[in-house]
Parts: sequence; structure tokens; C-alpha cells
Amino acid sequence: MGPVFLIVLVVLGTIFFVSYRKEKQRKKELAASELQQVTKTAGEDVTSFGEEVAELDVLTAGVELDTGGSQDYKQALDSYDVAKETLDNVDEPSDIRSVTEALEDGRYAAKCVRARVDGKPLPVRRPPCFFNPQHGPSSEDIDWAPAGGQLRPVPVCAADAERVAVGADPAVRKVVTADGHTRRAYWEAGPAYAEYNRGYFNSYAGSGLLPGVLMGSMMFGGMGGGGWDGNGGGDMAGGDAGGGDAGGDGGGFFGGDGGDGGGLFGGDGFDLGDIF
Repeated sequence: MGPVFLIVLVVLGTIFFVSYRKEKQRKKELAASELQQVTKTAGEDVTSFGEEVAELDVLTAGVELDTGGSQDYKQALDSYDVAKETLDNVDEPSDIRSVTEALEDGRYAAKCVRARVDGKPLPVRRPPCFFNPQHGPSSEDIDWAPAGGQLRPVPVCAADAERVAVGADPAVRKVVTADGHTRRAYWEAGPAYAEYNRGYFNSYAGSGLLPGVLMGSMMFGGMGGGGWDGNGGGDMAGGDAGGGDAGGDGGGFFGGDGGDGGGLFGGDGFDLGDIF
């Protein structure tokens, strides 16, 4: 092995090492930027729920809650505290899931408190409103599609159901994507929001409470080919049933751009894996 060959090996090895380090640093910086943006979005949700908790204080002032009502009220407060504390200590993407899980729990408890104060039956626990999880638990399922898409059942709150019924646009939760500049519907915001979405919806996977678009059996490839992990497998959290992370050959959430298969609704979007 001649000296020239050794020099070439050293040079190539150095180039490879430097390139590897640069790429690793780039990915690290991108992940940090994405986490920062999603943390900001989750913070907006925490603030929104904090306002709802403050409204509960006013609603229950002078009202003697029974044992169940007191427990629901405490659950709402505890969930808010957990969400806020977790948000203050976010260190990795899975922490975001814990924030939105707590918010989902708290919003249901708050809805129970309101029902008790109004003397109404306790609400059935349902997935959050598809259009905006800040709206709290959904009250019904409606058929909906974006412009040019196919109708699919989605869980929605009463206010959004009414908007759609009269031909108005639903109040969609829009968030800033990972690039820090573009605002899109949260379900179109890319894989950086996967944990954010899981916290709100993952506990309903396979429960029979997620109709159509969000129901696990539908997402195993029943809507546009590939399933949310791009291979027709995996669970909502990313792979227990034989799949993996986001991406690939499955249809996009709203079709087309998300992958090679047909879209869930048709139109533009990205792979279901990028959502769940």
C-alpha cells in the first residue's frame, strides 16, 4: 500500500468525517428549532385552557358542588398545572405529548363541571374537536371535506358542526410550521407536530370513538393505500403493529403530495404518518 493511497484514504476519511459532523449538527439544530416552534404552539393551548379554568372559577362561585363535581373541578385544575409544569420543562418531543394529553384530560373535566352546574347529563367522553382541539371534546361526528375532496366523518364540537351545516368554514386551528414562517392547519404542519397530535388523539386509537378519518382501522391503509407509517402498519404512536415512523408511500392526509397513494380526502397534504 503506497503512501499516495494512504494519503487519499486519509483525505477521504477526513471529508467523510467533516460531512458527517456537519449533517449531524444540521439535524440537531433543525430538531431544536422544530421543538421550539411546537413548544410555542403547545404554550398557546395551555394559555387557552388557563382562560377556560379561570371561567370555571367564575361559573362555580357560590355553587356548592357535589363530590363528583368537586373531583371534576380538581381534575381540571390539576391537568392545567401538569400541562403548565410540563411545558416549562420541555426537553424532548415526547414532552409535548404529555402537555396535550393533560390538556385533553382537563378539557373533558371542565366540560363535566359545566354540565353539573347546568344540571345536564355528563357528556360522553369523545375525541377532541378535529378542527381545533382547543375547542375541547367533540359533541358529534359530521361528514366534511376540504374543497375538491371526498366527504369523511370527523368528530367536531357543536359550534363547528353548526358552521359547516350552514356552509361556513370551520374554525380550524392553524399553527406555524417548522420553518417558522408558514401557518397551516395543525394536521398539515408536518412531522414536527406528531407528538402534539398524539397527545390529543392517541388514547382514542382503537377505542371505536374515532370515526372515519381518525379511526385506527381506517388509517391502516383503508384510506388511500399505505397507512400512516407509509407501509400499511404501525400504531398511531409509530410502529407497534409493524410499521414505523412517518412518511413513505401512503396517501397524504388530504392526498397527493403526502405520498404515492391516494389521499384521505384528495388534494394536497402529507402522509398520515406525519400526523400520527
